[in-house]
Amino acid sequence: MRFPRRSGILCHITSLPSQYGIGDLGPSAFSFVDFLQSAGQRIWQILPLGPPAHENSPYSCYSAFAANPLLISLQPLVEQGLLSSSQAFAAPSLDAGTTQVDFSGAAKFKLPLLETAFDNFNQHADTTQRSEVESYCRSNALWLDDFGRFEAFIQHFRESDWTKWPDELVKRTTAGLAAWDQKLAKQIQFSKFKQFLFDRQWNGLKSYANSLGIDMYGDMPIFVAHQSADVWANQDLFCLDELGQPTWVAGVPPDYFSETGQLWGNPQYRWDVLENQDYRWWTQRFARALKQFDLLRVDHFRGFESYWEIPASAETAVHGTWKEGPGAKVFNSAAKRLGPLPLIAEDLGLITDEVNHLREALGFPGMRVLQFGFDRLEDDLHRPSTYIPESVAYTGTHDNDTVMGWYKKRTKDPSQHDLLSDVITSDVDVHLQLINAVLKSASDTAVVPVQDLLGLGNQARMNMPGLAKGNWGWKLAERALTPALAQTIKTMTVAAGR
Repeated sequence: MRFPRRSGILCHITSLPSQYGIGDLGPSAFSFVDFLQSAGQRIWQILPLGPPAHENSPYSCYSAFAANPLLISLQPLVEQGLLSSSQAFAAPSLDAGTTQVDFSGAAKFKLPLLETAFDNFNQHADTTQRSEVESYCRSNALWLDDFGRFEAFIQHFRESDWTKWPDELVKRTTAGLAAWDQKLAKQIQFSKFKQFLFDRQWNGLKSYANSLGIDMYGDMPIFVAHQSADVWANQDLFCLDELGQPTWVAGVPPDYFSETGQLWGNPQYRWDVLENQDYRWWTQRFARALKQFDLLRVDHFRGFESYWEIPASAETAVHGTWKEGPGAKVFNSAAKRLGPLPLIAEDLGLITDEVNHLREALGFPGMRVLQFGFDRLEDDLHRPSTYIPESVAYTGTHDNDTVMGWYKKRTKDPSQHDLLSDVITSDVDVHLQLINAVLKSASDTAVVPVQDLLGLGNQARMNMPGLAKGNWGWKLAERALTPALAQTIKTMTVAAGR
């Protein structure tokens, strides 16, 4: 699928400024949309929205369908009478001036208030309001029923490893589920209520962005966490033993991100079972995501052609094996039911001709990343001068150094070839020159991480692949996105024909 020539900015919701320790769907999100419009941008790319299961990573979540309740804004709840102003706006322990997300502080402050909002709803909601929530729960029951249970069980048992729950829940017996549904009815309904609040706020933000000509660009990890509602509710679709533990897990072999590869630990799919079901679970997943987003990046696209299968007992990803993936069948099955899929293939890493052929056959644009284009003279795939229209160009991704962090490392390494002379002509505003190379490229779509737009160094890096802790915490400073910066990037964008 070809996209119009345009550009956008990558900034995750959690990175937005907030007095509550974490960015959310409140005023700062709407202000960011306003900045995008004033800067001439037509795309807002974010990372996955799911509730993180491990170390706050949006790529390892309790659900492939649900959203992180910490992203719910409290201000609309005050306007709807679900919270008082004094409750919502009293966050004395959370410093709005910090440059790091306070995940634990945000959870301690916001989650009890969401429970208060739920109690107020139960006590005071009128018939129309109750009907709205009930309608939402019915229309999303396919994933919401099991997610509501899963989250309630985690809280009740204080255990996210579902294989340690009572046997009737591990095996999902009809009688067992019915008994626990009754016992934890309020907790399950609270979980569903949080998803209702999120979706209502997200739809409002998306509608606002779309009204200003800005598309929302999401990100879908190919794999899901073992400790997720998806695996627990669909155990037959994953490589598990009789106790529910993974037998084969996901990752990638050694590449330019990591010398020992990346051991993600997500259970591998049983693609034969999925095929027998005409990939119904995947189609449901695409349907949910494409209601939330106008564009969708499929992370680790190469795993659909062939994937790196690692024994669950392995300590690194080095000793895995390539296995044949399902190819185009997943996408063709979804397209039959959903229509053309506005997908972008994340095709970074060890990419073979077979992967390229699959992507081209499906008509999905791939990715080009400037930082990968200047290592060797003969390797110019990621050099902006060679980009093809059917691609999405980046200065860097959430897994890279910031572009200035990358550039400063290059200048300290005398072995690097001087391949940037056509891109960088002076020492002034180097980050803008690198951004301009991406904007001026032939790629239909260009995306710049907000850290690169601000010319920040590696202290603003979002993720270090292979590092288990300390990622995902960078936060945008208040008033960092100025009218002058918007005008600068708009001028560059217009000059690049975007």
